[in-house]
Amino acid sequence: MIFIVPALGFSQSTSLPLQSKHQQLLERLSIMHPGDTGFNFSTAKPRTRKEYALGIAKLDSLAEAGDPLAGRLSKVDRYMMKNYLMNNSEWFEGDKSSFQSKRPVFKTFYQTRSDFFQVNEKDFFLSVNPVIQQVQSKESDNDQRLFLNSKGARLRGLIAKKIGFDFYLTDNQERVPGFVQSFEKQFTAVPGAGFYKPFKTTAYDYFDARGSVYFNVTKYINLQFGYDKNFLGNGYRSLYLSDFSNNYLFFKINTKIWKLNYQNIFMELSAKNLRDNSLVPKKYAAMHHLDLQVTRWLNIGLFESVIFGRQNKFEFSYLNPIIFLRSIEQQNGSPDNAMVGFDFKATVAKRLQFYGQWMLDEFVLKEVKAGNGWWGNKFGVQLGGKYIDAFSVKNLDLQGELNFVRPFMYSKEDSVANYSHYNQPLAHPLGANFQEAVGIVRYQPAPKWQIQGKLIVFRQGLDTSARSYGGNIFKLNTSRVGEYGYKIGSGARATGINGSLWVGYEVLENLFIDASVMVRDLDVPARQQLNQKSTLLSIGLRMNMARREYDY
Repeated sequence: MIFIVPALGFSQSTSLPLQSKHQQLLERLSIMHPGDTGFNFSTAKPRTRKEYALGIAKLDSLAEAGDPLAGRLSKVDRYMMKNYLMNNSEWFEGDKSSFQSKRPVFKTFYQTRSDFFQVNEKDFFLSVNPVIQQVQSKESDNDQRLFLNSKGARLRGLIAKKIGFDFYLTDNQERVPGFVQSFEKQFTAVPGAGFYKPFKTTAYDYFDARGSVYFNVTKYINLQFGYDKNFLGNGYRSLYLSDFSNNYLFFKINTKIWKLNYQNIFMELSAKNLRDNSLVPKKYAAMHHLDLQVTRWLNIGLFESVIFGRQNKFEFSYLNPIIFLRSIEQQNGSPDNAMVGFDFKATVAKRLQFYGQWMLDEFVLKEVKAGNGWWGNKFGVQLGGKYIDAFSVKNLDLQGELNFVRPFMYSKEDSVANYSHYNQPLAHPLGANFQEAVGIVRYQPAPKWQIQGKLIVFRQGLDTSARSYGGNIFKLNTSRVGEYGYKIGSGARATGINGSLWVGYEVLENLFIDASVMVRDLDVPARQQLNQKSTLLSIGLRMNMARREYDY
């Protein structure tokens, strides 16, 4: 798929990485200013650095002038807004003197406080930074030392503000908690990673490589060809597409015009990887998401996807960027895994936001009315809410979320078309046949300090034999126990709790010290060999890199 189109007159931007340190600021601004075009289309992530920079620069100017349109920004918000502009200075046209370092290293490095090396000329911008994360952990039921050792580099650039590019590479050695080791043994995958090698017997060694090229077709349409991750949703989890699995190759078209944002993602994925040095079989996905800003406070969206694989050929009919892939899948004989979804985001009083997703694989109304638990009624529901400046405490933000996914959701009668990539779910980490409640408290009492408490409680139905109860999306749905009698939790009922507390302090720009504690408990009465209980204490240092979390 090649587009050769002149981009004269249209500036292009790279994407803001998922899990950026500014993510909570952007969430807050989208609630305070729901009708602002710089913040309202937040379902499809990542968004561009330019979009956010223009919106933040406008709000910053209003705040400097004392304009009430700036809203109720706290001192921490104002600091983080200026910090965002400094970290994305290629899109800021104002006074940049405060961005400069007082003592550059060898008059070349760290000339700006945010970048190890930066070039900012008329037709060329380049930012280069080291990436480091060192974490030491102790698990209560594990005699071995747990660790994460990551080092690498990231860069981004613009050529004449018409072509953008970014690159990220880390080399990682990691010994994970016991329940993550159990995940690796069951699925032959390290969560979030691709190819990996054993390291010191019980640890893993892997690369994390990402990169993209960006360019514009028109003022309203931008294209991205990359190897990275995407996220579709407004919640902590996504039932459409999350960033839980490995990176993948994709081509993305984003059209933003009027009150619409329409995104097409065409992906090359890896089917089941047996780690036997053979060629990893490929499969493909096409996903479309349409956002409509109905009013200043209400945004609704439509989603569709299809996962497919073919021997020695590609199904070119799925390259149609116009929405409704299900009709094409039917014309092909319905061999593939097609799904549709609906989502919404509603803001109330510029302090509350409610959101949700409904993901549908298969649905027969008469079977639902019969109430017999037909296996083929496959769907998932997400409902959540956010409350910023809770109880009138500045920068105290609360989030609550419920996720329900029926048995056999995301699975298929063949192993290629299931909703997965590199032996990992593309959507929710638990797969299917579960219900989950997530509660998050985020507090930023001062610009350099961040505190987060998180509690995840879930119930899932596991398999009791070689037959499937619909929780493991990698098992063929033809291996089910029967046709009827399925509800969420069918099978061996597992109850899990994952609670964590994290405190982070930014010592220097983009250099953090982290301390955290996590308690996880899994209870499976019918399969007691799966029971797990552990406490994890961690301390770490990271630079230009998001924290590694084990949140399932």
